[in-house]
Amino acid sequence: MYKQTKIIVVASLITALVCIATMIVKIPSPLKGYINLGDCIVLIAAWILPPMYGFLAAGLGSALADIFSGYIIYAPATFIIKGVMALVAFYLFKLIHNKLGNLPSRIISGVASESIMIVGYLVFESYLYGFIPSLVNVPANCVQGIAGMIISTVLIKIFEKSKILTKFLKA
Repeated sequence: MYKQTKIIVVASLITALVCIATMIVKIPSPLKGYINLGDCIVLIAAWILPPMYGFLAAGLGSALADIFSGYIIYAPATFIIKGVMALVAFYLFKLIHNKLGNLPSRIISGVASESIMIVGYLVFESYLYGFIPSLVNVPANCVQGIAGMIISTVLIKIFEKSKILTKFLKA
């Protein structure tokens, strides 16, 4: 029971961190969205939490940032897109890390996860604005994805070296 409580507390903290990281740096993108640093915490959630906790932390934290920032129309799509990103990163990392090691597995799972984000928002914005106008946000989403992958990979390495993850997640 104690370990479960720790996971819930850590997942809640990560949910808040996703929201804050998404809201703190917002660079407007051409089509009513914004580039942010939330993806780095989304990936960390995927790599350290059990899959459903990672899904919820990533999805809720990102959707709350949309709501608090006035992008309410994006919140349901963001919840699904960011949650699925976490699931893809989690399962792909688990699938390949024994064969490739941590760093290549984080990069590959990060690329796959960020690809979900890019395609997910392209599909959602195509529904809202049409396909051709929605293409204008693809480069901005690519920049966000690359930044998220780099920052998350550096942070997770720091967390592993400092053993902070074992302190928080082990019973």
